[in-house]
Amino acid sequence: MKIQVQTAAFDLNAELAALYAANPKVGAVASFLGLVRDVNEGDGVATLTLEHYPGMTEKALARIVEEARSRWDMLDCTVIHRVGELKPTEPIVLVAVASSHRQDAFAACEFVMDYLKTQAPFWKKEMTPDGARWVEARESDDTAAARWQK
Repeated sequence: MKIQVQTAAFDLNAELAALYAANPKVGAVASFLGLVRDVNEGDGVATLTLEHYPGMTEKALARIVEEARSRWDMLDCTVIHRVGELKPTEPIVLVAVASSHRQDAFAACEFVMDYLKTQAPFWKKEMTPDGARWVEARESDDTAAARWQK
């Protein structure tokens, strides 16, 4: 399992290949790549700056991945979340799950992303034409995560 919080960009193809190249039991890799958008709530966004608590954030991500492992047959998982100042179209997050079968890979990938959005300690600040503003948590993210409650 690879969990990283970093400022640097990542190579999507290399990260996906690393999940299956050394394990012939992998039959499926499901992934989610999040990108910075140039608009939010009707306003233009020039930059998005992410902050986090080093150490705490990685532990929260590890707990989320372990919860997914307890629910689905995961052979491997990569979670990379970027922090710092990002511009529209830049990758912000990668969640990729390797499994023997697609159902487990899809479900685990969606679960990790839904929980990451609601439980990982990241703070986002957008730069709009009217100045900087913090991005509030979305009810739709809470609703998405709630469907996984046991």
